[in-house]
Amino acid sequence: METQEFTKNEKITTEIQLVKGDFSPMEASQIILSLINEKINFHKIERLQIWECNHNCETKPLDKRIEELEQEKINVKQIIEKAKELGAQIKIDGVLSVSLINNTYV
Repeated sequence: METQEFTKNEKITTEIQLVKGDFSPMEASQIILSLINEKINFHKIERLQIWECNHNCETKPLDKRIEELEQEKINVKQIIEKAKELGAQIKIDGVLSVSLINNTYV
């Protein structure tokens, strides 16, 4: 494996086409809710780890993000129910943009 070195001001970014296509409501539900649930679990574990280190820690930002994601689940479920009623497919285009934000390398 070759090691790549980057200059200090070089912008490093990439995009990952995570999900793309037309899906049945059931398939879309599985894909989208799995992603949201995974992110919720990530934040819950992060919150627990912080709390284990300091029982008086501030977890409001994590709590808020979990609440936002729970609301997104409700929104997605409404769309999925509407698609079922209409016999429609659901188009998903999920691109993950990844960028290096700390220019302290090399």
